[in-house]
Amino acid sequence: MTYVDGFVLVVPKKNVPTYRKMAKEASKVWKQFGALDYKECMGDDLKPDTQGMQMLGFPKLTKAKPTDTIWFSFIVYKSKKQRDAVNKKVMAYFAKKSPGEMKMPFDMRLFSYGGFKTEVEA
Repeated sequence: MTYVDGFVLVVPKKNVPTYRKMAKEASKVWKQFGALDYKECMGDDLKPDTQGMQMLGFPKLTKAKPTDTIWFSFIVYKSKKQRDAVNKKVMAYFAKKSPGEMKMPFDMRLFSYGGFKTEVEA
């Protein structure tokens, strides 16, 4: 079974081009160092038809404003051990960049991240 790092973040609409550029570079770097897959997904249909179910939608969960976009992103690895090795190399790669190059185009307080064991794979 694979291992997945998952992210949810809020990007202001005005910063989407900057974030997309950053994400494209990140995708190449993670894949270069061994990630199996890398996806950055911008919310498109975030008003779920709850059909009577009590559900917390992404806009409410993230406290996003109408001027924001919500992203769900994930990176797939062979295992947690391989994830740790890949991320160590990725962090070393990005540590070499100047601080001005790494300005985040989103509010890190509205960023959530976690590692997940895959339980079902098709």
